[in-house]
Amino acid sequence: MSRERLTEDRITAGLAALPHWTREGDSIVRTADAPDFPAGIRVVAAVAEAAEAMDHHPDIDIRWRTLRFVLSTHSAGGLTALDLDLAARIDAALAAESAG
Repeated sequence: MSRERLTEDRITAGLAALPHWTREGDSIVRTADAPDFPAGIRVVAAVAEAAEAMDHHPDIDIRWRTLRFVLSTHSAGGLTALDLDLAARIDAALAAESAG
């Protein structure tokens, strides 16, 4: 997957397919509530495995059952296809735990 910085049009199109994500500067962000703390930790574990396989690691904040994910490709100075792909994988992990 490319670590080339995305154009504004590509970012806009990518976020249209990721309705739970918002842009904050050179990052995309999603906050979600897991059903409970153990479910939140399972989501984080699933995301950690996907991120390690991609060699692309998100910032994750855990507050009881509330999870906040921040994605950006720091080496590119902004958003890349890796961020959009990892965001979709995070959405899938959250859906698997029935999180919002």
